[in-house]
Parts: sequence; C-alpha cells; structure tokens
Amino acid sequence: MSDSQPSRAAGANRTGRPDQLTVLGFVTDGASETVLRDGLNDLAQSGIGNTCDIRRGSAKSTIAAMMRMPAPQILVVDIAGDDRPLQTLGELCDVIEPSVSVLVLGDIDDVELYRSINRRIGAVDYIFKPITREMVARYFASLITNNGHVADSTRGGRVIAVTGARGGIGASSIAFALAWFLGVDSNRHTLLLDADPSIGVALEQFAVEPRTSLRDLLDDDAPLDPERVVEAAVPVQNRLYLLGSPPNPGAEAAARVGRARQIIDALRFRFNFVIVDLPVLPVQSQRELLELTHHRVIVLDPSIGGLRDTLRLLAIPNNPGQPQRPTIVLNREGRPGGLKRKHIEDALKRKVDIAISELPKPFAALVAGGRFAGAGKGPLLRSIHDLSREVGFEVGRKAERA
Repeated sequence: MSDSQPSRAAGANRTGRPDQLTVLGFVTDGASETVLRDGLNDLAQSGIGNTCDIRRGSAKSTIAAMMRMPAPQILVVDIAGDDRPLQTLGELCDVIEPSVSVLVLGDIDDVELYRSINRRIGAVDYIFKPITREMVARYFASLITNNGHVADSTRGGRVIAVTGARGGIGASSIAFALAWFLGVDSNRHTLLLDADPSIGVALEQFAVEPRTSLRDLLDDDAPLDPERVVEAAVPVQNRLYLLGSPPNPGAEAAARVGRARQIIDALRFRFNFVIVDLPVLPVQSQRELLELTHHRVIVLDPSIGGLRDTLRLLAIPNNPGQPQRPTIVLNREGRPGGLKRKHIEDALKRKVDIAISELPKPFAALVAGGRFAGAGKGPLLRSIHDLSREVGFEVGRKAERA
C-alpha cells in the first residue's frame, strides 16, 4: 500500500444497504469481545447503530470473512499477535470496498505503527487495547451517525459527573480521588468542580482558598467572560485545579438558565478532564450540569436505600452527548449487614462496573495534615485507575497524543 491510500473515513456510507451491517468486528480476546458488544448495545439503546455483529477472530480471519460476506459500514479488525500487521492490513484493504471505515485494535503501543495504520492503510484510527465502553462510545457514535452534534461533543475536555445515589456514601471522596489520579498522578490537565453551591467541601478537603467561587459565577447577572471562569480555578498540585464554593448552608442557588453551560464550555477548552462532584439537587445548575456531562458515574452503597435511589438515577435518560450507559460504582462492598453484590446486580439488571471494598481507613486518610493525600496504594488505587479508564483516560501512546 502507498502513502496515497485514501482515507476510509471520508467516503463512509452512513445510509446503509439492506444487506449491510452497521458494525462487523473480529477480535482476538474475550474481554474485547464483551466490551465491544456492551458498548455497541449502549449505542443501539440510544438509537445509534442497531445492526452489529462481533465475532472472535484474527486479522487473517477478517480477510477470509470479507472475501465471502457483504461489506459492513464499519469494520473492526484486531492485529494483536500478528507478526506482520501492516502487510495483513494491506491485504484486507484489497478485499473490502473503499467506503468501509476500518477501526484497528492492537496491543502494540507504538507511535510509528499508529501513523502507518492511519496514513498508509487509511484506517480511521488505531485503538490500543484494552478497550473500554467509553472508548467504544467515543469512537463509534459520531462514526456511525456522521452527526456533527455528536462529533462536536467529543471536542475539548471530557466532563464526568460523579453522583451519589444518596448522601454520605463516599461519592465525593471517589470524585476527589479520581481527580487527583488524573491531575496529579497522571499529569493531565484536570479540574475538580464541586457543584454544590451551598455545602461543598472540596475547598476544605484540599486546603485551598477560592479566587472566585462557583456560587459567584452562577449568581452574577453580568455577561460571563470565559477567561474569568478559567481564572477562578485554583491550582491544587501539579495539573489539578479546583473550582467550588465555601460552605454556606443559607445560600440560595439562583443561577440563570444557561449559566452552567457557559461555565462548562469555558472549562472544557482548558482542561482535559472536568470531574464534577454533582449532588442530586432540584436546582437549575445541577440539571444543566447533568445534561452537559459526557459520562455519568453513579455511586451506591450496599443498602436497600442505595439500590432504590440508583434505580431512580438510572431512569434518567441519556442526552445525545452521552452515548453509553452510566458507570455503576459499588462503594463499601462487603460492609457488614450490606446487600450482596449479586443481589444488587440482579435488582439493577446489569453488572456493577467498579466495586470498592469496605476500606474506611484509606478513605479516612484521604485528608492528611490538612491536605488531600490522594488514593494511596493498593486496592483503592486500582479501583480508581479502573474508574479512570471507564470515563475516558487512556495510558501510553493515546495519552501522549491527547
């Protein structure tokens, strides 16, 4: 294949023939197969792409199948384990129509391979495994729909809302630990947005003083300058910043319609991640923030009340910018007297995505000597790392290009 190979994204046919699958994928491992199926099922439930077929197979299997099957709109091929991936992909391009959009999965973290796959082969992208549901939503939603609105929602930083099914179950601690991991440990431009305008605790937890509080930004009737929003973010450590309000239980939330959107729009083009510690409150700014998030994280504890309130939160429909279902985090798994994980999953009719064991001491130690100490090490850090991947953090080559 030459460097003049045309991009297969440009001519993609999104109308589809009667015999044409939206997505046909061949993957080499069970984990990727499950994630692809789950992620594409999320998109189908959102009305995006409803004819998908994911199979187990290598890149060679993909070539053999494409010699006898109708071409799909989008073809997923896995080059993991292939000794000559570029040659194999070149052979694949010879047996499929130029209109097919090709997404390549692989386990080689190499910039030159990525460039060759994109420039020489003309694939839409190369996705380094392991993959997540968030990655499926991000790569496939705009590709399937060819929808500018969906594509626009992927530009700028990602907005992640972490919401507790009920108060006092550790959702804020999880949001804080996630923001710390991304902004401090992983060196990504990250903002923690404490969205409670009256009793937010993030400023105290991180021992920083506000410049301009979130409450002031929401309540001010003057036109909102994006630079003012960015300047209100207080540096915490490394690339982690914080925007919140000092506790004031008597304060009334009087945000104008659209004010939260203006704040988020300003922040998204300054930070890679905006982690929103979002309480469930019936106020305008909270409703807007929920609508503006790319990904929702719901935290519950193993209680009847937590389960009931989680079902209520899951009943809230996704907006067009949220092409996948919320991530469910079970906090304090194994707490004495708590519900078993299987019982929770049976009631939710879906799996828990992340489970954090009953670890009161590590959570209590998040604040040490008047400053936030991060997630520490061990099981808690592993859970936060898993959560970061769920919401869109990618290590290695992808992180470097972001």
